[in-house]
Amino acid sequence: MHVATALARMGHKVGALDLDLRQRSFGRYVENRRAYCEKHGIDLATPDYIDLPQIDKSHLKPGENIYDHRLSAAVAKLEPESDFILIDCPGSHTRLSQVAHSLADTLITPLNDSFVDFDLLAHIDPDTGEVLGPSVYSEMVWNARQLRAQAGLPPIDWVLVRNRVPPQRMHNKEKMEAALSKLSRRIGFRVAPGFSERVIFRELFPRGLTLLDLRDIGVKRLNISNVAARQELRDLIGALNLPGVTVDF
Repeated sequence: MHVATALARMGHKVGALDLDLRQRSFGRYVENRRAYCEKHGIDLATPDYIDLPQIDKSHLKPGENIYDHRLSAAVAKLEPESDFILIDCPGSHTRLSQVAHSLADTLITPLNDSFVDFDLLAHIDPDTGEVLGPSVYSEMVWNARQLRAQAGLPPIDWVLVRNRVPPQRMHNKEKMEAALSKLSRRIGFRVAPGFSERVIFRELFPRGLTLLDLRDIGVKRLNISNVAARQELRDLIGALNLPGVTVDF
């Protein structure tokens, strides 16, 4: 949501989809934002979010997947008017997620600073910390890269973002840094500046707001934590190196 809103606030037209059809956290975030703007009579830059359209199954050919068609129809609707299309994928391995990964020019993977989450990327030796091999999520990204190569599309720029990073210099934090450094060279991602553990990122959800909106709703002075969080977001947007994007917030 912060990436989509930052791009929209910089004047880019941003389309958005949420492929977690059950929980819809991203979709709910945008709905909360629209409701807040309507209630308070303000206009905040907002991504153009749409739900996946329903498809008549009778129109499918034998062997065709209905979810492929729903995603394709949504992208086709957003594409003519969008500079960027941001697709939020579920945490689970689904058909929709697989297809969306193959569509991605830039893939942003948030990773909580924990070896529990790291295990989705790779298996490591518990004694030496050496990477033994890729895990389920890395294999899905590899398959998406293969599909793009077969279609003659540019390779995915895979960006890993460390999330909920503890502010203290802890032993686990240092071990994560070392493991990610080794793994990035092996399976081909780059690590972008991430986000520290901050309550602000969660407490804004019910109103659909982001850090960048605080002054627009009357917050005249940001506290130290909010200023630091805003800088983290600025650093991330810059590190993504998206075409035509100059960070100016």
